[in-house]
Amino acid sequence: MKNYHINKGIGRTVEFKGLKAQYLFIFAGGLLAILVSVMILYMAGVNAYLCLILGGASSGLLIWQTFRLNGKYGEHGIMKTVARRKHPDYIICRKCIYRYLKINRKRADV
Repeated sequence: MKNYHINKGIGRTVEFKGLKAQYLFIFAGGLLAILVSVMILYMAGVNAYLCLILGGASSGLLIWQTFRLNGKYGEHGIMKTVARRKHPDYIICRKCIYRYLKINRKRADV
């Protein structure tokens, strides 16, 4: 009889080394973009050591920023701040009241 392991993480967010949810995708996408950009620079004829230095520095910056954002905002924090920026602080209404009531004055006179 075979024994199957039960996945106890059903319904939980994806986590890798402390990075949660969208930060993991930002991290992976950023590293992939850095890899592709370093490869393009190397094929364009830029010095190999300069490519390595640029790749290492930018990947270090990406890792530091991603973990900093993860610690500061938490799992859903970035989505909440983006949503908060899209809503207006207040609504100004300067239209005449008749425009809201949709009264057509030409039809009312006939």
